[in-house]
Amino acid sequence: MSSNFQPTAIVAQQLRKTVREAGGELVVLDDIDLEVPVGGSLAIVGPSGSGKSTLLGLLAGLDLPSAGKVWIDGVDLYSLDEDGRAALRAARMGFVFQNFQLIEHLDALHNVSLALDIAGAEPQSLQRAREMLARVGLGGREHRRPGVLSGGEQQRVALARAFVTHPRLLLADEPTGNLDAATGARIIDLLFELQRQQGTTLVLVTHDPQLASRCDAVLELQAGRVLRGTRADSEPLPSIP
Repeated sequence: MSSNFQPTAIVAQQLRKTVREAGGELVVLDDIDLEVPVGGSLAIVGPSGSGKSTLLGLLAGLDLPSAGKVWIDGVDLYSLDEDGRAALRAARMGFVFQNFQLIEHLDALHNVSLALDIAGAEPQSLQRAREMLARVGLGGREHRRPGVLSGGEQQRVALARAFVTHPRLLLADEPTGNLDAATGARIIDLLFELQRQQGTTLVLVTHDPQLASRCDAVLELQAGRVLRGTRADSEPLPSIP
């Protein structure tokens, strides 16, 4: 599957997604190929409606393609049934979302420890969650519920939740989309610091050129097709509408 000897964390081949509409078949994604090495990072960019979030959902096994394959650490994702894909996500993946996706009635500590419980790591989950919250700068705020935390603090909780299980793969959908520029920049720094320290493979969707430029490579979509795939440092990224 890989064209070189560098181990790959995630490979997609000829991914296609179509949906039925009243007027016929709508092609959401068409013939998408990508490959991310272990510990590498990929930004998926493009205008709204280009298929970015759909592609991320397919890579996570949250949705099924109309055609194509995805391998996660060599495991054929779509050969697994729904329970198998859920087990793989719990064991190997972390997620960060634009709207944080925190559970409102749980405090920060239990939002983070829940990820460990789901992954089957209940022993000392509260202590590990507490340590991770301190790592993202929220020591002393463990018992605050999301409603009393700022947007930046909520995204720090989300990062703690995503990284506390030491996932092999982290998928992020517009992680700075609901934050102001200064807060977003701090979250970007924290995201890549944690990714580097844990050796996590990162795939993210973003409209933010600054965030995309921090990744090792960029995949740009337009109308469900790959417009270009580049090393992030090969040329400046334009602003994305």
